[in-house]
Amino acid sequence: MVYEEIVLKNAEGLHARPATEIAKSASKYECMIKLNINGNEYNAKSVLNIMSAGIKDKTPIKIICDGKDEGKALTEMINIFKSNSLV
Repeated sequence: MVYEEIVLKNAEGLHARPATEIAKSASKYECMIKLNINGNEYNAKSVLNIMSAGIKDKTPIKIICDGKDEGKALTEMINIFKSNSLV
């Protein structure tokens, strides 16, 4: 299991477009990918799950990857947050 903690830095919070990109990319990996927000875990492979988290500006997010390709998955998830100006 690998993980990294980030803090969302976007006044609009995590909206539909980046949530869709996160879920689409996460679905390419065999490992389990979860977003831990305020002690609750959300499946990063599900747009609806991500959107249901209601992630607001300055919210700490722990990205957790566990399984065969966890290292590559974690790197890609962090890159998606960075490329969408979310961190």
